[in-house]
Amino acid sequence: MAHLLRAKQAGIQRDFSAGLDPRLFAIDEVARYGINSQISALAYDPVQSLFAVGTSDTQYGGGQVYVFGQGRVSVILPLPRKASVRALHFVGDKIISVDSKNEISVFSLETTRILASYSPPGSVTALVTDPLLDFALVGLQNGEIVAYDLDRQCPAPLRIPNLWRQQYPKSRLTSIVTLAFHPRDIGSLLIGYNEGAVVYSFKTDKPTKVFQYEVPPGAPGGDSDPTASRISRYPRLTQAIWHPTGTFVLTGHEDSSLVVWDLKDGRRILARSIQDVNVDTPGSAIGSRGHTPGTFALKCPLFRIAWCSKENPDDTGILIAGGTPSTSLEKGLTFIDLGQTPVYATSSWQILSQHFEKPKRQHTLPTPPNAEVVDFCLVPRRSPHYAGAHDPIAIIALLSSGEMVTLSFPSGHPINPTNQLHVSLSCVHPFINHIEIGYVDRIQWLGMVENRSKGPVILKGGAEAKHSTMKFANRNILQAAHADGTIRIWDVGHGDEIENTKMLHVDVSRAVGRSKDVDISKMSIAGATGELAVGLRMGEVAVFRWGQNKDHGREVRHVETKSFGLETIKDRADPGVKEGLLPMTLLNGQGEVTALKMSDVGFVAAGFQQGGLVVIDLRGPAVIFETAVSELSSQSKHGSFRRSNSHSQQKAEWPTCIEFGVMSLEGEDYSSILLFVGTKLGRLATFKILPESHGGYSVHFAGSNTVEDKVILIAPLDADLGDPTEATQNAVAGLRNGLRVNGVLLVTTTTGVKMFRPPAAKGAHKTFDDVFCDSAAVVRYQAAGYALLGLFGDGSARTYSVPSLKQMASVAVSNTLDIRRFADAVITPTGDIIGWTGPSEMTLLNVWGTGSNLTRSMDKLLNPEAIIPPRPTISNVQWMTGTLHVTPADMDALIGGPNRPPSRRMIEQRRAEEEQQRAMKRADTAGSTSTQKEEEGYWAYMQRQMQERTQSLNIMGDSMDHVEEQSSSWADDVNKYVSKQKKKAVMGFIGSKIGF
Repeated sequence: MAHLLRAKQAGIQRDFSAGLDPRLFAIDEVARYGINSQISALAYDPVQSLFAVGTSDTQYGGGQVYVFGQGRVSVILPLPRKASVRALHFVGDKIISVDSKNEISVFSLETTRILASYSPPGSVTALVTDPLLDFALVGLQNGEIVAYDLDRQCPAPLRIPNLWRQQYPKSRLTSIVTLAFHPRDIGSLLIGYNEGAVVYSFKTDKPTKVFQYEVPPGAPGGDSDPTASRISRYPRLTQAIWHPTGTFVLTGHEDSSLVVWDLKDGRRILARSIQDVNVDTPGSAIGSRGHTPGTFALKCPLFRIAWCSKENPDDTGILIAGGTPSTSLEKGLTFIDLGQTPVYATSSWQILSQHFEKPKRQHTLPTPPNAEVVDFCLVPRRSPHYAGAHDPIAIIALLSSGEMVTLSFPSGHPINPTNQLHVSLSCVHPFINHIEIGYVDRIQWLGMVENRSKGPVILKGGAEAKHSTMKFANRNILQAAHADGTIRIWDVGHGDEIENTKMLHVDVSRAVGRSKDVDISKMSIAGATGELAVGLRMGEVAVFRWGQNKDHGREVRHVETKSFGLETIKDRADPGVKEGLLPMTLLNGQGEVTALKMSDVGFVAAGFQQGGLVVIDLRGPAVIFETAVSELSSQSKHGSFRRSNSHSQQKAEWPTCIEFGVMSLEGEDYSSILLFVGTKLGRLATFKILPESHGGYSVHFAGSNTVEDKVILIAPLDADLGDPTEATQNAVAGLRNGLRVNGVLLVTTTTGVKMFRPPAAKGAHKTFDDVFCDSAAVVRYQAAGYALLGLFGDGSARTYSVPSLKQMASVAVSNTLDIRRFADAVITPTGDIIGWTGPSEMTLLNVWGTGSNLTRSMDKLLNPEAIIPPRPTISNVQWMTGTLHVTPADMDALIGGPNRPPSRRMIEQRRAEEEQQRAMKRADTAGSTSTQKEEEGYWAYMQRQMQERTQSLNIMGDSMDHVEEQSSSWADDVNKYVSKQKKKAVMGFIGSKIGF
């Protein structure tokens, strides 16, 4: 019977929840944003312009593959079983994943589903693919290499034995570390074992070069460890890569040595580290010393190395993650710019050595402190060849903290990920510390498109699927505060079509004038105007307003200007922003900002941890009111603050929730703008904002009430209709015409809820049963009515009727949301819940659903018109000197065997050629010369192709047998030609002397 009396006690005559059926309360998972677990692998495809990340299997989620394209294009590819992603490779229309369970999964970019999974006969330690090959070569822990046919989805007959053990039979536990195809000669494979490297030739089926790095006694080595310099040692290999032209080989070792080898004769050109050169020479100077004399600095391992090139493959540089001393204060990637590679045929040994010993320049690409770069992914401009390191424009680096950072190449300047990367990637770029949701007018949001200077677009692939049409006039606009002092603002939607998919970027660090200690605690955006207020833990409140930057393109020195308690910060706008959210004014408060509200009518209210309350009128702007909540008890007109509990008076108290409304106070016959402030100790203070004769406004304390515990929600409601009575522009404009709103307050605390007429009526109260409420809001279901929705500590979401406060339904959400972060979740007026599922992933739930789970993304990834460019080939000089050119088609025969039928790629290519020929025939009836070729049928083509494949191996073998004979014949022809020319020159000279 208690719930029947609450409506009368609150002064409400209607049941605002009468049209709601408890069966309507069923939670749908609408969307997910972010990354479910720690990122463990990166991959980029310049042909399709797609970016993929793989995650680890942790307590927050299993390993899976995320593929991102332009805008909001995103597809999640789950692994076939619970495991962590260790490596990712784009290959044509597929993406390959290698997981921690040594399983290779092949996914289709066209269907966004798994095609096949393969478990090799051993532990997978390396994998290599090529954009124009239908095979993946898999390196195993036992040192062998097996091949997998990606087209036929079965193992291929090729198997390469442990070549290192063949060279060194006494070696033990030799496993493969890296695999790499020659950038120009696909018939050569660089195999990195943990003891050295081998170049294997598919043409001769045997190794052609073997590289083993030895540090003699007395040499410092890459780690400069004096305790180990007395003996000869063989540092284990961790990296092995090609020079972009294949002229040299670079190996990285566990002692941080970088060794350059000559491919032609197998000699070591130079051994160096990032700081020192000739580290394999006894008596070389040590450059990596510790802070104390007589000590040396430990070095980070070489996490990854890439040999990059510009448009000209001979203009190269080496990009290194790791290998720096642990004492170094500057963290980042090291880039050794080598410049133009000397011509090998005409360069001496000294010139080649000097080229690597004294690079053009060497610099560090800085990354955030306190974290190492453990992996990176280059973003090439166009070509997928040269191991993905040809003419890169950017670097996407993965930090040991699990965060990402994007840098320009080769300058290393940070790239703003806003509108460059998917919004899910922004959740780890860097991590998000705090989120808020603003209910912004749709028309206002459509006009908020930022105009910012930016570089080339990184992701251009994919196409978004069509969603249902818009169902709401207002948009759920997320404000995400990141660890680097920036805020990114974007539309999370309602599960419908998002018209404005762009992000807004707000640089709070720049607005407050410092780069450290910029920890954002509160944010609030005005739904009607788009104005943004930001509160910091250091006590500042910064206000941003949409506008055009008059200082666009030029850096302006800040001039400190203070008036009416505020500092003008318009000159701190980012010069790269032409139009966007620009800094307006700054308030320096005391203590952490604990409550913040930006109204639609130009007022900002902020509460501070030291108990202060400040109200700002943006029409000045000016501070129009400032007080401490502890002083309000003595000003209380109704004696509503608890006086019997002396202990509570001694506790620290500060505002925790602020709201603006328009309604009539108890005992008054007119309405006004009201400010409601809830505190940590459960006190609700009411203030009136009244116009002054000079055109400004003043704030007056009206009274207070007790609500028992920490206030987490203040909802002003119309006592007659149940609609919200917030201080909207229409409501404030109606005050001039005598608008009167009969209102009540619904105030929710962590332990209960109370409804009363402000400022101090008794009202109705309900206590939650042995559970705390972490987040709450009054929600509406279409036109059926209103209800109170809350997230509770037992992992449930509950709804209560208004005004009777009777529980209507309860659903467990702990299987979807992280119960430890319920207090960080946000509930919108339409019944959407935006909460955390893990450290870097959010989910969007709707309580007025059917209980359905998240559906698969229908976004398209594959662009069939994007053509892979031809693979680079050997030079003319190499061909003339007898180097046999092996094509990807030849590799199909070498790896797949003579009995392998044509691949699907060949079949599709043949069909395209036939279609083109038919089109040419229709256009030109006179093409009789090609009639026989055009009449060849599809099956006839397949039969002919198999015959050609059977003969290709024999042809290649014959070619190898006659290479020496052809080279000798060519040399004889050259000698005969030179002799003939000499004879003609002599006879011509004699003839001229005797008069002929």
